[in-house]
Amino acid sequence: MTDSLSSRLQQVRLRLDAAAAAAGRAPGAAALLAVSKTFPADDLRAAYDCGQRAFGENYVQELQQKCEALAGLDIEWHFIGPLQSNKTRVVAERAHWAHSIDRLKIAERLSAQRPDSLPPLNVCVQVNVSGEDSKSGCAPEEAAALVRAVAALPRLRLRGLMCIPEPTQDAARLAAQFARLRGLLQQLNAEGLALDTLSMGMSADLEAAVAEGATLVRVGSAIFGQRDYQH
Repeated sequence: MTDSLSSRLQQVRLRLDAAAAAAGRAPGAAALLAVSKTFPADDLRAAYDCGQRAFGENYVQELQQKCEALAGLDIEWHFIGPLQSNKTRVVAERAHWAHSIDRLKIAERLSAQRPDSLPPLNVCVQVNVSGEDSKSGCAPEEAAALVRAVAALPRLRLRGLMCIPEPTQDAARLAAQFARLRGLLQQLNAEGLALDTLSMGMSADLEAAVAEGATLVRVGSAIFGQRDYQH
């Protein structure tokens, strides 16, 4: 398992570097977030032994269990799934990042529950760039107001924007969705914010995301293999 995981992890890193080079960006311009939802703690430990430090989880209970199981490792925990208001405490107390803020109530709860003993929680606002009803995220036209409100909260550090585009084989359509998020971040920065993170791109579309300026790419199956959602 470790050998194959190591090989897959290396292949993803090579893909990221190649995508950055193709886009005229520096190597490492897009950091790798290993999305480890549904995989056991031993798999995370194996990836950690291969040099991976940032891991993304979608489920609050799973985040808590893995934080406890891997407490001795200097892992940077990212929460990237939909977040209900009654489950924010674990993320506020355990995570280093929360990517999926799509309404102010969630941000307010994270802010109130973040312990003073910890650094501010890094957060991203999730934007629904595809307009799909099934997708989480605020509407693009509502993002600026939400971003400003989140930026004003204590105990949070607003870092940028996150999106999950619609799955499509249309390269131009996919690129346009990533470009929309990039354009929104550029607009907000032009208005005085200092956002540095575009969390976008996954196993199947990381090249397109890097070409449009992704700074953090969320990759799961290309590292850990196909998921069994029966767990």
